[in-house]
Amino acid sequence: MPLHPQVQAMRTRREASRTPQLYTLSVDEARAADLASIQASGGDLEHVAEVTDREIPGPGGPLPIRIYRPVTGAELPVLVYFFGGGWTLGTIDTSDAVCRSLANATGCLVVSAGYRLAPEHRFPAAVHDCHAAVRWVAEHAAELGADPARIAVGGDSAGGNLAAAVTLLARADGDLPLAGQLLVYPNTDYHSHTASMRDGTDPYLFNATSVAWYWANYLTRPEDGLDPLASPLRAETLTGLPPALVITAEYDPLRDQAEEYARRLGREGVPVTLTRYDGMVHGFFCMGGELEAGRRALAQAAQQLRTWFAG
Repeated sequence: MPLHPQVQAMRTRREASRTPQLYTLSVDEARAADLASIQASGGDLEHVAEVTDREIPGPGGPLPIRIYRPVTGAELPVLVYFFGGGWTLGTIDTSDAVCRSLANATGCLVVSAGYRLAPEHRFPAAVHDCHAAVRWVAEHAAELGADPARIAVGGDSAGGNLAAAVTLLARADGDLPLAGQLLVYPNTDYHSHTASMRDGTDPYLFNATSVAWYWANYLTRPEDGLDPLASPLRAETLTGLPPALVITAEYDPLRDQAEEYARRLGREGVPVTLTRYDGMVHGFFCMGGELEAGRRALAQAAQQLRTWFAG
């Protein structure tokens, strides 16, 4: 189907205002523009019973986290969420609206975990930071009022990539079972040359050039893209990973590689739900203030999380 009318209106505004692509800006300029855009399209922030900022130890120094508690005085399941931004952009403020919505809709504790950004800190720094955050949550569950037996991970775009990588590390740990993985249009393969990547050339939408720019910032050398912690689709096996919800957008260069990851999870015995949102573009999940499909995808994610936690 063509671009959804709400997406087309957004694209028309970008073209009329000649909004520059983030990859044409300096990293600092791109970080500021990305956050401003996400906050503008994310809608009004939902009230959450308790929101706490703190720091936890990480492999390279302290890491920021933000804890969203929808109700007080209860032991809750936990979603550890990683923001998107191509491993280059973003902070825990980037996913603030999404985390508030998921906490309220799911009734779970949401921990938004910060990680070191590229190009200052290249692969695999972000992966190990995210893994450390999940382990910290599990080890401090009693302090947080959380249930260590019901921890899920999730993220959008690069955050989805990091969530998938964390499940690989958690499987190797053997002592960190995860209830599920929420992967929203994740990068899964550095060497992807699929139809959606070839077709992703629109200069006013997230496109193949955007993808290449982020990878160039993230990887020290192209060979690093073969590592399954960078490209989870290249893992030797996906058997034994936690159940997954994979959400994709029709007009997204990452669509095909994310959907292939979902299909491979299914082939290797992992329970998986794959949902493509037709007419949508990369980033729609965080645009609930502008796109009705973003709100529907958030609701779907919350329902899936409730199912995992109930199980």
